[in-house]
Amino acid sequence: MLYILQATCVSPQPTYGLPDFSSPRHPVANRFHALEPDYQGIPTGILRRMGKAIRLAVGAALPMLKAFPTMPEGIIIGTGNGGMEDSIRFLDQIIAYDEGMLTPSDFVQSTTNAIAAQLGLLTGNKGYNSTHVQRGLAFEHALLDAGLLLRENKSAVYLVGGVDEISASNFNIDLLAGWFKQEIIDAADLYTSGTPGTIAGEGAAMFLVSLNPEGAMAHVTAMELLHTEDPGVVACTLQSFLEKNGNPGEPPDVFISGENGDIRNQPCLEAVEAMLPADAAIARYKHLVGDYATVSAVALWLGTLILQQQAIPGALVKKRGNLSTISRILLYNNYKNFQHSFLLLENVVAGSPA
Repeated sequence: MLYILQATCVSPQPTYGLPDFSSPRHPVANRFHALEPDYQGIPTGILRRMGKAIRLAVGAALPMLKAFPTMPEGIIIGTGNGGMEDSIRFLDQIIAYDEGMLTPSDFVQSTTNAIAAQLGLLTGNKGYNSTHVQRGLAFEHALLDAGLLLRENKSAVYLVGGVDEISASNFNIDLLAGWFKQEIIDAADLYTSGTPGTIAGEGAAMFLVSLNPEGAMAHVTAMELLHTEDPGVVACTLQSFLEKNGNPGEPPDVFISGENGDIRNQPCLEAVEAMLPADAAIARYKHLVGDYATVSAVALWLGTLILQQQAIPGALVKKRGNLSTISRILLYNNYKNFQHSFLLLENVVAGSPA
């Protein structure tokens, strides 16, 4: 499908630069706030006008883009909510100023495509610029878009990312809808809570992708998306997905689970885990970063890190399994128990097709 040439991640944990999971940070009031990097290279006048989602994306992507020898042919971003906080601020201004003289910055920063647009402006990139907003499958559609574009332009490189921020308004809406825990919970108790809802998170993960395996970090070989609440359909889809995209004797070495502590998601998760080999290792990560629409981008970054280091960080381990080498990783994400995605990530083999 495509190769990952470079990857960066800004999350609630120290994942930017040298990742360190030895002393995990904890959520505050059921919210994981991103640990923002030093925004070097961004003019202060521009930085102070940026909404948080734009800051996270630019902070993750800009140093990587500046270090890369060529400019990517396009920028493709997936986001569930974009700059929702700026949207609410602009709507509040409409009421406060009685539709009079409004600050344009909040409106400009509030549109979902402002993230990709700002990256294009700061880097002078006049190529393909697109934003996908398919809720829990927004990042996956950004990857799919990049894969389709690479079929047309086999020598191209694209920047693909998933970005979301915690908006106070959106948090309250999802809390009232039952998607976040009603009780205050620590990350260590997330998976044993036995109650509906999860904890909120935010972050940005960015990838430079191409069809060229030379120097690549990982190979995204296949992806499957579906909408269902039926665990049986999820299990059948996974079985077909693995049969289509691998040999029966080569099951995934590591399974990165989208488990988020919501008891309503457990039937689908258990149906997926039941299909794994007995010696497969299982990792989970949402107790470290929370849950949000494009958190699967963080999972892909983690999968790339695991392939590079040939080890699962201890803070992520649910089941150690029997690992000698790690060559194949299965990622599964479940968003609000309705949108599901499977993704296969493999070691790079020289000369292998994308």
